[in-house]
Amino acid sequence: MSRAWRRFGPAQRAARWSVYVFIVAAIVASARAVEIVPEFLYDAPEQMQDLLRRMWPIAFHHYPAGVHDALVDTLHIASLGTILAVAMAVPVALLAARNVTPSRPVNYLARLLLVSSRSVNSLVWALLFVAVFGPGALAGTLAIAFRSIGFVGKLIGEALEEGNAGPVEALTAAGAPWLSVLAKGYWPQVEPSFWAVVLFRWDINVRESAVLGLVGAGGIGMALDTALNLFQWDRVAMVLFAIFCVVVVAEVLVTQIRKRVI
Repeated sequence: MSRAWRRFGPAQRAARWSVYVFIVAAIVASARAVEIVPEFLYDAPEQMQDLLRRMWPIAFHHYPAGVHDALVDTLHIASLGTILAVAMAVPVALLAARNVTPSRPVNYLARLLLVSSRSVNSLVWALLFVAVFGPGALAGTLAIAFRSIGFVGKLIGEALEEGNAGPVEALTAAGAPWLSVLAKGYWPQVEPSFWAVVLFRWDINVRESAVLGLVGAGGIGMALDTALNLFQWDRVAMVLFAIFCVVVVAEVLVTQIRKRVI
């Protein structure tokens, strides 16, 4: 009697079915926890159509007085926040890279700082800085900066660790000082990654800074929050359209800069 070939053994099949059952149970538990109301789902298409009708036509006349200055503030927040983040993240990245700083306690402490930065959302950072400095662009700039430290520092630190050790060892053997080793041995290897990370993070920060105003941290989000609170849906559409245009322009700009720099 010939035996039928099976791709998985009994134990493997049992494990696979256990995973499937766990996923289904997790989905069911999550659906019950969020308390989805079926009645709200039924009339959601009608509510969306009504909202779109209220948002049309777009209030383009509102742009000069109510959107332009806030949009410029958003770009300033994203740009200055990125610059501050790079200035703070590079030293931490040097301390986190094992080949640059051969000290495990220092490496772990630096990585703890990077993880702490990434673990807190930009809106939470914004709430903290609004409580300290009050509403405005300063809170948004610091929120963007502290949120970006973990992202920039982690990627630059990994680029440093993946670099070729040959040039560094040659400079060290020749008696070059540490700054010369850093500038001539490490920097040429990580320069493409550095600019790629900085440009990518700035692109992300443009998007994130657009919503920080919802918690009082300056930028176009404050104009959006005001229009939402006053139910001025045509102005809401104007703000959303401006955010969309800025994001598209930022994406194109970053792409062009990457082609020329990297």
